[in-house]
Amino acid sequence: MILLKKPITNIENLIPQKSPFVMVDSLIGFSSTHVVSTFKILESNIFFENQTLSEAGLIENMAQTVALHTGYDYFTKGLPAPTGYIGAIKEVQISVLPQLDEIINTEAHILQEFMGITLVEITVSNAKKEKVASSVMKTVITS
Repeated sequence: MILLKKPITNIENLIPQKSPFVMVDSLIGFSSTHVVSTFKILESNIFFENQTLSEAGLIENMAQTVALHTGYDYFTKGLPAPTGYIGAIKEVQISVLPQLDEIINTEAHILQEFMGITLVEITVSNAKKEKVASSVMKTVITS
């Protein structure tokens, strides 16, 4: 994986999601088979409840990290980010819910990619590099 010299924080055109549904803040690492994003948990987040990011918010963060990989790959080729959806989620494990103002790092490893279907293994960790959550997800590009 290649860590970017400077994080990309202007990601609006790299993912199909729009505010207030954006669950990634920046792209910090990228290769053809790997991506790393960051996300700060704010009280204004639509998935913020009981002083934490909810399980749904964590899963959406994982999916948007995969979308960020695809969107940045398309961007480097001069193409607009495609739209897609989660095709399947399995093996979800959530150890702890991220707290207010915590920054999480989400890493996705592309296991397989074929005809717009991507199988990824995703791990979310906190600033102490402790595992927060993980899953195996299949995403599908629709456009």
